[in-house]
Amino acid sequence: MKSNWFIIPFLLIISLVVNAQSYSRFIIVDQFGYPPDGQKIAVLKDPQTGFDQDESYTPGSTFSLVNVKTKEVVLSAASLAWKNGATDASSGDKIWYFDFSSVKAIGKYYVLDVDKQLRSYEFEISPAIYNEELKHAVRTFYYQRVGFAKEVKYAGEGWADGASHMKNLQDKNCRMFLDKTNAALERDVSGGWYDAGDFNKYTSWTSSYVVEMMLAYLERPEAWADNYNLPESGNGIPDLVDEAKWGSDHLLRLQFDDGSVISIVGESHASPPSSANGPSFYGPVNTSATLNAAGAMAIASKVFRLIGMETYADTLLSAAIKGYQWAEANPNVLFNNNDAAYQSGGLGAGQMETDDYGRLMAKLRAAAFLFEATGESAYRDFFDANYNTVHLMAWNFAYPFEGSNQTTLLYYANLPDATPSVSKTIKDTFRNAMLSGSENFPAYTGRKDPYLAHIKDYTWGSNSNKCSQGLMFWNLLDYNVSPEKATEVGNAGAGYIHGINGVNPLNLVYLSNMYLYGAENGVNEFYHTWFANGSEKWDRVGESIYGPPPGFLTGGPNPSYDWDGCCPSGCGSTGNNALCNSESIAPPKGQPSQKSYKDFNTSWPLNSWSVTENSCGYQINFIRLLSKYVDLTYDCNGDKNGSAFIDACGHCAGGNTGLEPSTNPENCPSENVGNAILKGTLNILVYPNPANDWLNIKTDKEDGTLKVFDGNGKLFIESCLGLENHIDIAYLTPGIYIAKIYTDEGDYGQTFIKN
Repeated sequence: MKSNWFIIPFLLIISLVVNAQSYSRFIIVDQFGYPPDGQKIAVLKDPQTGFDQDESYTPGSTFSLVNVKTKEVVLSAASLAWKNGATDASSGDKIWYFDFSSVKAIGKYYVLDVDKQLRSYEFEISPAIYNEELKHAVRTFYYQRVGFAKEVKYAGEGWADGASHMKNLQDKNCRMFLDKTNAALERDVSGGWYDAGDFNKYTSWTSSYVVEMMLAYLERPEAWADNYNLPESGNGIPDLVDEAKWGSDHLLRLQFDDGSVISIVGESHASPPSSANGPSFYGPVNTSATLNAAGAMAIASKVFRLIGMETYADTLLSAAIKGYQWAEANPNVLFNNNDAAYQSGGLGAGQMETDDYGRLMAKLRAAAFLFEATGESAYRDFFDANYNTVHLMAWNFAYPFEGSNQTTLLYYANLPDATPSVSKTIKDTFRNAMLSGSENFPAYTGRKDPYLAHIKDYTWGSNSNKCSQGLMFWNLLDYNVSPEKATEVGNAGAGYIHGINGVNPLNLVYLSNMYLYGAENGVNEFYHTWFANGSEKWDRVGESIYGPPPGFLTGGPNPSYDWDGCCPSGCGSTGNNALCNSESIAPPKGQPSQKSYKDFNTSWPLNSWSVTENSCGYQINFIRLLSKYVDLTYDCNGDKNGSAFIDACGHCAGGNTGLEPSTNPENCPSENVGNAILKGTLNILVYPNPANDWLNIKTDKEDGTLKVFDGNGKLFIESCLGLENHIDIAYLTPGIYIAKIYTDEGDYGQTFIKN
């Protein structure tokens, strides 16, 4: 979808130096930045195979790290080739490194190829560099809440919406899918989260999100703030824990008096969500949902007891015990949604039922949490009798597809009253699997992935698997397995954060619409019912009015992607067949694994969901990993115990910044863009030009052109005195834009424009 988003009548005049420093997308850094004490490596790429194989880049002999503000070169060194110049099969690239880990000073920097005068995106070194990113990653759960109004003051004008699925025969009086006309079975199943880009609520998966939130809190309680601008903010409880309560409340509503738990709630779909009018339906109870809910409520009872909510903790613990007891008495109650064999076609989308192994893993997790909460030996006895069935123990192999099961083992092994011999066996097995397994620590130390975020297999949801792999490294510390590996664990885990933040073959931040918070090239659209393809308001950033909200993690590269099986000529009509060729699908199709991604949200028959769809499961894996690297004792200005914060205008304001914080983007003042000494002045005139997407540039030397770059809302000057200059423009609200000016002298700040 296209809109006339360049209709921005304003005039910017800046003076520029002539020495050219062009941005290169082959010099790759974490676009947000790095903590001072962490490993910091710029990745330099020369594509050999894949969609960009006709392009090339050979690094110069010297690279420098340049301070944006002072223009000082703080470090210079030669680059180092990966594997002596070999081509990596997973990315299709040759790689070099520029290591600037020794630089720890807080500030804004870029990496410069001195010989070729090519530079990276700007980034920061700061102990608080990921604080704002974590905030927006957590806030995505708020946008996914079902049955909760999104007020402007919390959601922003662009994503405000009424409470969804609260109409007649929706969540407050939901009927049983297998007995739709029976009013006697109506039940309140409200709350919970849209699971992903679809609006259904799958109990086992919802339970896992609650568990992961609780683990994230328990593993690093100091990482969580109470100021994420959510309705519960300021209540004295970390906002992550408030979000977990939203999920726990939903699970309690799904439980019957006998302890059994509803398996799934199927929801009507529409954009925006509040406009969904179709009825909601719930599926029958099953054993797997009941066990998973019992585990979630058990660990949640611990956290809420720790923060002083004793009554609520008691309610959760009682429900967990009741659920576990029902599952013991009913170990094989099965229900598979959207399956003709269960008369459930059309209920939900993804199928949530599991197998015998999956039910056993859910019971082990519930037993571990209930043993800690109650001290009752029966839970420990069950765990001790069955832990060897977990694949880690049976295979002596740790891998990200079983991250939750491995964490369950380690959680139990760390309990003070766990059986000592069992605890030792678990920890020893995990340690050996991590330190000796070729896909784990040896892959990190040997730089098996030149982008420093190795996973063995790229599949649907690869970004989530990368986060799971990073968490596996952190399990060595969080569960006291190998505390001597603290530095290596921190660096290894950070590689997966950097991978999400742009250190990948696409130089792409895999989080949505984060341009105000540090991203320079990021996700502009992803598969989601609300933020659908063709939506005037919520489609692509820079083309729709708003784009999607900030902070959603997309699925990631998926080399198994393909268009629908009906393509190219069997989709039911000439019009449908034409959709097969409505846009290029290479990439993601036919690419090296790490390049099997495209920034698109096209639905059937191009099926973008297998590449770009979000998931609460992906999101919480990323949140839990990112939390290891935040430091709330520093503010966004880098001040210890400071009070500066990112305001509504995208500025670090307040505290010692000298800037007055703004709470409303419509009130953001225009700013002085800055000056630099130079031969001549560049006048950038942006004016209504609906015929095409070009902007005219006049200089005192020659004409230049400003053109949409890669369709992602970024504008670059292609030709103007040979200089490296560009402007980023992003939407805030209707008629409010942010223009960020860059020159070879650095970042000249931001100007807000009202249309």
